[in-house]
Amino acid sequence: MTAPRALIFIAQGTEETEFVATYDVLVRGGVQVTSVHVGSSNHNAQDPHAAELVKCSRGVLIKPDKKLDELAGKALEYDAFIVPGGNEGSATISANEDVQALLSAAYGKGKVVAAICAGSLAIKAAGVAKDSPITSHPSVKDQLDADYHYKEDSVVVSDKLITSRGPGTSLHFGLAIVEALQGKEKRDEIEKPLMLPSNA
Repeated sequence: MTAPRALIFIAQGTEETEFVATYDVLVRGGVQVTSVHVGSSNHNAQDPHAAELVKCSRGVLIKPDKKLDELAGKALEYDAFIVPGGNEGSATISANEDVQALLSAAYGKGKVVAAICAGSLAIKAAGVAKDSPITSHPSVKDQLDADYHYKEDSVVVSDKLITSRGPGTSLHFGLAIVEALQGKEKRDEIEKPLMLPSNA
């Protein structure tokens, strides 16, 4: 059986806990993960090293697997599309028209679309699943209220749309994506060794 494949977006200022914890849980769940750098319009396009390392919101440096333009029309071959938070990073990702088009097309084809923290704003920007249940970091709740049924659960799953709240819910977010792609048995298999607090 071919392993499911996921794209996780990253930009300057992405929240590193949300990015790394989600990536980690997906790999544990047997998902092939590719990180994709999304550049901003004010990034120095003349610098050939501009996308080699992404500086996250707390200064952690991450080297993405690919740049967005390297997907060359093959992005919809992936099974899941994930947007982490971080104010600067999520703003860059949300404003990118190629990302908007990709998220919209992916959801329309029944792919998993997932976002955490301020990354949920990318769901709104793409016009995905309007009027569906959604969550986010509380700081962006007011920007989602008018278009979605806002909930304050740690993770909200609505059909193929999965959203979550912030760094502290990242592991549960990743587990929900694994369950959507691999089933509950796989989720249960990898959840126990994570040693999550029983009251989480």
